[in-house]
Order: sequence, then structure tokens, then C-alpha cells
Amino acid sequence: MEAVAILRDCPTSPRKMRLLADLIRGQQIDRASGILRFSKKHASINMEKLLLSAISNWEKSNSDTSLEEAGLYVKRIQVDEGRMLKRLRPAPQGRGHRIRKRSNHITLVVDSRPTNVE
Repeated sequence: MEAVAILRDCPTSPRKMRLLADLIRGQQIDRASGILRFSKKHASINMEKLLLSAISNWEKSNSDTSLEEAGLYVKRIQVDEGRMLKRLRPAPQGRGHRIRKRSNHITLVVDSRPTNVE
């Protein structure tokens, strides 16, 4: 059974967050957690919190199964563009340059590995 965790309006550009999402997509949760914990990217802090939240959601819905024997992995991770704050920065000769402060929405789904019964 899968569990979902959603983070909305994370103040990081979607492009930077997708770099981390590509690293952990399809990985076991202990490996994905290690990747995020030791990553030098600032976005990994929010992504690690989201992964722990998804694991906690899975544990609440599957209280009869232990986490070790379930074999959880990151089934799906999706980074969408959130709202954009638009600001003006002073530029030479009385002009103004537009600054776009981007945000994103992250959806993370963890699931247990299907057992191959033959």
C-alpha cells in the first residue's frame, strides 16, 4: 500500500528541486534518505523532511507491518511549479529589472516493493 506526502509552496526553484528528485526516484528509502542527508544542495533539507513525512504516513496506515520487511521505495516523485513572486530591482539609468522568486509543489509517493510470487 502506498503513502503520499505533499509539500506546497517550497521557496526553491523547481529546476533545482528536480535535480534532487531525479537522484532519489526509484531508490530504497534508506538509500534515498542517505542521498538527501549528505547532499550539499540546500533543497535537500526540505526534500528529506518530505520523505520522512511520507514514511510516517505509511507507518500510520500500515501499523501491522514493520518498516524493514516492507521494503519501501520512492515510487513516484513529482515537482511542479508553484506561484511566483515578482519583484523589481533597480537597474542603471532609472530602469527596473524584474526578479522572479520561484516556488514549487512536491508530491512524493512511497510504496512497498511487490513480491514476485511464482
